[in-house]
Amino acid sequence: MTNVQEKIQELLGDKPKNFIYMDNAATTSLDPVVKEAMEPFLTSCFGNPGAFYEIGRSAKIAVDEARKNVASILNCTPREIIFTGSGTESDNMAIFGIARKHAEKGRHIITSCIEHHAVEMPCKQLVKEGFEVTYLPVDKYGAVSVDDVKAALRDDTILVSVMYANNEIGTIQPIKEIAELLKDHQAFFHTDACQAAGALSLDVQELGVDAMTLNGSKIYGPKGVGILYLKRGVRIQPLIFGGGQERGLRGGTENVAYIVGFAKALEIADGMREEESARLIELRDRLINGLMKSITKTILNGHPSKRLPNSANVSILDIEGEAFTLFLNELGIYASTGSACTSESLDPSHVIIATGLPYECAHGSMRFTLGRSTTEEDVDYVLSVVPAIVDILRKMSPLNLDESMVREEGKGELHYI
Repeated sequence: MTNVQEKIQELLGDKPKNFIYMDNAATTSLDPVVKEAMEPFLTSCFGNPGAFYEIGRSAKIAVDEARKNVASILNCTPREIIFTGSGTESDNMAIFGIARKHAEKGRHIITSCIEHHAVEMPCKQLVKEGFEVTYLPVDKYGAVSVDDVKAALRDDTILVSVMYANNEIGTIQPIKEIAELLKDHQAFFHTDACQAAGALSLDVQELGVDAMTLNGSKIYGPKGVGILYLKRGVRIQPLIFGGGQERGLRGGTENVAYIVGFAKALEIADGMREEESARLIELRDRLINGLMKSITKTILNGHPSKRLPNSANVSILDIEGEAFTLFLNELGIYASTGSACTSESLDPSHVIIATGLPYECAHGSMRFTLGRSTTEEDVDYVLSVVPAIVDILRKMSPLNLDESMVREEGKGELHYI
């Protein structure tokens, strides 16, 4: 048995009985309290909210109550909340809806180069429809500059879309400052806040946004439900036509159980936000500091402090992120190489590349996103096995070139931390 095989067997022998889940940016588990709130609307109270008999009226009351509860947390009116089937649908609804409805005022859109594909792909489609899109650069931490937004603004700009916090590296964007800049401009301001829910304030009056996206699967709610906050007076062109639900902006029978689940999950997440964020920051920093100290050629991605409480993303040089993820999986540790929505693609992270790092760093990036179930023991176990995994993969990897070889081949200079 080789040294590598011995190390693998040793690691597998210490595998924990229960798995350690560190991919909460991809999706969260369903909170038991949320499940309980949903249960009646999956069984006995299954009526269509549009019906006049009792179980239909009960369903409508539940949807109305959920809308009020969500609006209360966002500090807006219930009429400004539109229920959708996902965060992706909400993003599409905002981007396409605003752009197509207001095309006569202008066809210029501003967004960042690190947006989720749910914003990026609609923008690419709009280019095919005759719109022009300006992609804002980011700094080495993945942050958008307000000055760059100001410089990109034109008289024909009708929409600016910048995410609240990045799903891969966790960097928090200056949303309030961008909103203040746009206050006297015709452009509408949309933010994808899916990753921010449960971690940052969602008060739309404080943020100053015109449209905001949330979804259930990032807040311990059900998958397959989202919302679009749409400020009063902001008109959009619907994507889905049908029976006139959601003020005629999103046709289709309301998914009552999931809407109820979303509202309950948001209520719980917002209620424990400050306390849970403080706990996660401690665990996150413990993980980041441990990884940076124990593994050579490791780079922290994202801002050192202006990042989501649960987000740790590092690039580990001379390994492939996919191989690392598979190895972690064998040990019962679930993490990812970046966005789960594109995890089947072997393309490097567009977010890491946008921060100015080379492809080697993007291919070796690992995202650990902690959650309610994460304990200090979980973090310590991960830190105890990761250095050995990296050592194994580096010995096996063709990417294991020393710094002098990289420079000789003219591939640029890598800065190791």
